[in-house]
Amino acid sequence: MAIANSDAAMMRRSARRKRRRENVAGLFFISPWLIGFLLLMFFPLMFSLVISFSEWNMVGSPKFIGFDNYVQMFTGDPFYFKSMIVTFKYVFIMVPLQVIFAILIAVLLNRATYGIRFFRAIFYLPSLIQGVTLALIFSWMLNDDFGPVNYMLELVGLPRVHWLTDPNVALYALIFIALWGVGSPMVLYLSALRSVSSEYYEAADIDGAGPLRKFLNITIPLITPTILFNILTSLISAFQTIVLAFVLTGGGPANSTYFYSLHVYRNAFTHFKMGYASAMAWAMFILIVVLTGLILKSSKYWVHYEADGGGR
Repeated sequence: MAIANSDAAMMRRSARRKRRRENVAGLFFISPWLIGFLLLMFFPLMFSLVISFSEWNMVGSPKFIGFDNYVQMFTGDPFYFKSMIVTFKYVFIMVPLQVIFAILIAVLLNRATYGIRFFRAIFYLPSLIQGVTLALIFSWMLNDDFGPVNYMLELVGLPRVHWLTDPNVALYALIFIALWGVGSPMVLYLSALRSVSSEYYEAADIDGAGPLRKFLNITIPLITPTILFNILTSLISAFQTIVLAFVLTGGGPANSTYFYSLHVYRNAFTHFKMGYASAMAWAMFILIVVLTGLILKSSKYWVHYEADGGGR
């Protein structure tokens, strides 16, 4: 009996040592990512949170001022609400358009009988172009004087359009440029469409359903999980947009493209108000979290999963 107990104890100790070795090995393999996350993400985030309650110009020591930076956003900054309105306008136009265009392109590609790989690559490749490169390309294409877009308009007898210098047009021009990144969500929608069982459409054909009814009652409900994912990622990205406005318009003309992120950047690196800029960044983070939470909360009413046959 004593020998059996001793053997059992030795086996338990051996199992514990094995688990420790596995844990150490696991930590070793994830340590590069963990170190990078701590140094480049977590600590800077925590530092910015602390700085948001301080006044700091990146030279002297931070001076704690409590919630003054957050109060200033609503009471002492005339550009805060202007930049917020521009950003909301951009988000609530660009995100729905991106969802609609991506779904329509994916549906057309899904119905194609040949050349699908070629056309999928054609629509996807523009999304791989970096933001600055894309902005420089369109700064030439939309140039008032020698841009090819205005040249083609003149060829058909239409007047030139001041795409980037007219306050009534500039924001919509940036939205159009941003839609060139529709390839990424399109690929996800195409994958979702290919996963929809043909049995649903065969049953609908028996019931005499037309193409539109099948699209609205079968296709859309079954790809709503992908729609939800793309809405969230597009929303988060759109609220943080800065590159196109920074390169093409500088926030103009007449502040018509003065995005929130551009306002944060200028306060941080032009006026050196790091505390105020950090407070603005955290305010936007809270706003994004709230909107994301509301969308996820509403998803139980409109997102459907094939596995459970209904809303979550």
